[in-house]
Amino acid sequence: MINFAKKTLVLVLVVSFMAVPFGSGVMAQEYFETEDPGGGEMMYDLVVVRPVGLVATALGTVVFVISLPFSALGDNVGVAGQKLVKDPAAYTFKRPLGEFRQNPVGYSRGPR
Repeated sequence: MINFAKKTLVLVLVVSFMAVPFGSGVMAQEYFETEDPGGGEMMYDLVVVRPVGLVATALGTVVFVISLPFSALGDNVGVAGQKLVKDPAAYTFKRPLGEFRQNPVGYSRGPR
């Protein structure tokens, strides 16, 4: 009888631990979607992240130009330009100040 109770307890614990990540992700997504960035995030973005993004955009452009002949031979110039130049430039220049996650629709915030 005690062995059956232990097996049941272990089964209940395993099932409950497997269910926890699914519910917590939904709650975290709702929290992050409704939060506006504070002053600290905006200052960190302006002083640290934007200059790093500017350097990443410049380096991506240099790498894109160097890899252009190979990208043309592989017929993926558009993908290379998107990943090496356009994405870092959009993250640096189009993203709202203090907003660190990418919005799948674009970087416009829209009405709240």
